Amino acid sequence: MTDQQWPWPAGAATGIGSLPGTDIAEAQRIVLGELPALPHLPELPARGPGADLVGRTAGLLVELPVELYAARWRIAPRPGRDLRRARDLMERDLDQLAEQAEEYAGPVKVQAAGPFTLAATLELPIGGRMLRDPGAVRDLAGSLGEGLRGHVAAVTRRLPRASVLLQLDEPSLPAVLAGRVPTESGFGTHRAVEPEVARALLRDVLDAAGVPTLVHCCAPDVPLELVRSAGAAGVALDLSLVTDLDPLGEAIDAGFGLLAGAAPTQPSASGRAPTSAEVADRVSRVWDRLGFPRRRLAEQVVVTPACGLAGATPAYARAVLAACRDAGRRLAEA
Repeated sequence: MTDQQWPWPAGAATGIGSLPGTDIAEAQRIVLGELPALPHLPELPARGPGADLVGRTAGLLVELPVELYAARWRIAPRPGRDLRRARDLMERDLDQLAEQAEEYAGPVKVQAAGPFTLAATLELPIGGRMLRDPGAVRDLAGSLGEGLRGHVAAVTRRLPRASVLLQLDEPSLPAVLAGRVPTESGFGTHRAVEPEVARALLRDVLDAAGVPTLVHCCAPDVPLELVRSAGAAGVALDLSLVTDLDPLGEAIDAGFGLLAGAAPTQPSASGRAPTSAEVADRVSRVWDRLGFPRRRLAEQVVVTPACGLAGATPAYARAVLAACRDAGRRLAEA
């Protein structure tokens, strides 16, 4: 285990994805400044439709155009204005990244919605979520895999010295596997997707992307074994939602990377951000309970906020990223 190569440097910290505000140049400056070991491409959902996680990812799909209908994304007969807007926003973000991080030579993380969260959110042209049609879900996974491969190539073209790390956001995955995704009427739920089917589709997407990929899920009951056996390099989760440590211990023991969500996304009652010592302590306490040697912690674990920071104030978001960065350094020096 000790000689395993991780796609990030020891003592790294990163963000989950979203940040507050609408100024992408400023957001990228903050990320590159506060998270120098593992910067991520920030998402700014406050910019409106197409800047949200689902719209942003839907813009990457190949031969599956989307549009907004009644404030929801659905598959469209042909490309239109909504899709153009989503693609323009992404293009602008990547151009801005190329400008600000031109000489950057380390790992950089990009995020996209995973196939099951997309299937549970995107609607079919005739209405109803894509999740209700297994054939549509297969097509969606194929389109997403191809789109992600193109997205990774677009990032690599702009940052030729960097290495790309992909994060698939799958907040809906536990609900999809448990048959808890509600139907449109709200009176029923969609049939559960079998674990073998989910694993195979997820593996197809990861293989197509062609770079080390993490799966992020800030819901309870993250299906760690499924994610790991599908070929992910690691998992990103909120430490406060982990109730059973055994599956996490088994995954880490098997060589799984952990993005440990250890800093709250909102300030405490006192209104202050956590200190780096508090964040480092939360990570090391869980690690010690798992029973692994401390020397592996800084290599196998990346410190992150508990989830996205779109709902935070700009000052709090920046303070949390700085606390995560310094916590990662503390853990590397311990």
